[in-house]
Amino acid sequence: MTIINRLLRVTALVTGLTLLGSASAMATDLKLAWLTADSKTDPYAITAHAFKDALERRLGDEVTVSLFPNRQLGDDKEILEGLKFGSIDLGIITNAVVANIDPSYQLLDLPFLFSSSDQAHRVLDGKIGQQLQDNLKDDGIHSLGVAEGGFRNMINNVRPVQTPSDVEGVKYRTMQNPVFIEMFSSLGGSPVPMAWGEVFTAMQQGTIDGLEIPSAVVKSNNYADVTSYLSLTRHTYSAIHLLMSKRKYDRLSDEVKTAIDEAGREAVIAQREAVAKLEQQVLDDLRAAGMKVNEIKDPAQFRAMVAPVYEEFEDSIGPDLMKMTLDEVSGS
Repeated sequence: MTIINRLLRVTALVTGLTLLGSASAMATDLKLAWLTADSKTDPYAITAHAFKDALERRLGDEVTVSLFPNRQLGDDKEILEGLKFGSIDLGIITNAVVANIDPSYQLLDLPFLFSSSDQAHRVLDGKIGQQLQDNLKDDGIHSLGVAEGGFRNMINNVRPVQTPSDVEGVKYRTMQNPVFIEMFSSLGGSPVPMAWGEVFTAMQQGTIDGLEIPSAVVKSNNYADVTSYLSLTRHTYSAIHLLMSKRKYDRLSDEVKTAIDEAGREAVIAQREAVAKLEQQVLDDLRAAGMKVNEIKDPAQFRAMVAPVYEEFEDSIGPDLMKMTLDEVSGS
């Protein structure tokens, strides 16, 4: 082999290694955070893993999604602030916290708005959902879709909830959100706004009597260990949002943006299917763990008592958006 050929081979090798190093250096690492446990039955965790799998399958070594469950990067409020300022790339956030920065999202927390998950999906995946996503862009957030926490139910250590009078006087932890506070006040309960990280200890110590929460989150976060009664009130559909920092999103190539949007849609569909399949198993497991599970007697009684909540938040949600939504759900 001539000296020139050797030089050419060495040059090619060095060039190849340089390009490989550059490609590795340019690989995108995305931090995805949420506040609950990394459990196979947790709706947030299911969403996170579905998105990670879908995006990494599309982009291979171009991207890595690093997962931060269990409040490692803060509570919902702190994660959402991180998304706005670009210090956190992705988050899975419950709707009530999103509504604190964009009041139009209070719409989805209205009590007894949706009669079924299918009805909620049609609204969230249609014109109303798109309007909400567009609203959020003004807050520096890019929405990748709405996953499902399941309907929220009441758990407590005082008594099972069968009629509205069973809520009276019971200290329920609510999210730090005016719709939930007003909902429980209208039912005669004693709402106690509290950050998620404080709730389990508060239940153990009796600082609160109960909370409202999807059944899957009851199981994945071991609330059966400290709570006696689970009443299937299904008072609010639990929308959980897969969100991305708009600052981060806007800096990415069109190819990566497209892959992220597609992965978000795929993850939401897969997550909803998984949560639906797990629902009955979750209830069976909670019964086996000692919780007493009951249905409410007459949902219409509850709806009548929370009607003032709709009137109170109509202006902040937007009268046109509320009317469009009520027309949609009444016709489906």
